Amino acid sequence: MDFTFTEEQQAAAEAAGAVLSDVTPDGVPSPALVPGAVADDIDRALWSRLAAADLLGLPVPDEYGGAGLGPVALCLVLREAGKVLARVPLLETGAAALALRRFGGAGTDRLLPLIGGGELVVTVAAHGRTGHDGAELAVTARPVGGGLLLDGLQTAVPWARSADRILLPAHTADGRTVLALVPPDRPGVALADQVSTSGEPSAQVVLESVRAGEEEIVTAEGAWEWLRCLLATGTCALALGLGEEVLRLTGEYTAKREQFGHPLATFQAVAVQAADRYIDLRAMEATLWQAAWRMESDAEGALPAAADVAVAKIWAAEGVRRVVQTAQHLHGGFGADTDYALHRYHAWAKHLELSLGPAAAHEEVLGNLLADCAP
Repeated sequence: MDFTFTEEQQAAAEAAGAVLSDVTPDGVPSPALVPGAVADDIDRALWSRLAAADLLGLPVPDEYGGAGLGPVALCLVLREAGKVLARVPLLETGAAALALRRFGGAGTDRLLPLIGGGELVVTVAAHGRTGHDGAELAVTARPVGGGLLLDGLQTAVPWARSADRILLPAHTADGRTVLALVPPDRPGVALADQVSTSGEPSAQVVLESVRAGEEEIVTAEGAWEWLRCLLATGTCALALGLGEEVLRLTGEYTAKREQFGHPLATFQAVAVQAADRYIDLRAMEATLWQAAWRMESDAEGALPAAADVAVAKIWAAEGVRRVVQTAQHLHGGFGADTDYALHRYHAWAKHLELSLGPAAAHEEVLGNLLADCAP
């Protein structure tokens, strides 16, 4: 793979850094930095600035007024968003736009200009729920009059009440998985409030005979699997940005905090811990760009994209946890001060780690993929 970014991708990262430079990692509008507080809405002012800077249009094709860039550019922007804990659904909306661009048809293409202009906020329902018998209680779809009737539920849908559309997978009787775009206020849709570890509002979405028109359905084979891999890769990008900012905060603190007349950073034990976390971040970075490159290039090889995504998820889930734990340790009691941003990063890191899932599960997936490719 080629680790060199194109001029367009670099410009996207620089533009995102400029727009996000004055964003503080409060996570809630007011009061700031209070553990347990829940945001009422996305940061609408920031969302408008991102749209004005054409960052929401990065995944939108040229013919619809966008830049036509792919997963690598999206992950570069998400990395910058992770550094400031941006309270906007960049991951979900960007991933949805890329999926609609790649797999959608004439009906869904009309939404792409609205997404690029910031007029349409899209979230993605990526998590099902498991019943007492271990079976997944997901959304089912049955045909009716050229469209589908949807029944079932999805849980932990981020920003469900703030979104204009919810993109969710639905399983048909013949074993296919389609994607449906549903407004949260459509008859038959019920939202039950939930709160993420990071303080972002989410919801359990229950659907009872919800009608989805033909123009709101993506039936292309592999669309859901591709979108799920992209969401995981984007989450790894958020984790990388968060981890890099936490290590920067830790470096600043240990450089000025003194013990026994010397800065903490000069102590060997402190330097070794910081160096270990730096290695974690570089491994997270390398595996992230490998996965993003695979998603973008559709390169054919011995392993499918799912293998690279699994490796990136292993490093991101383990790495972001180790980074924030080491940061808390090296900050001492100051790391728990609610007037200092570290506790917000810790909450977000835990949310991202839980979203990615345990590393052992991804190692098992990777092992199965390797076994399938064995001669």
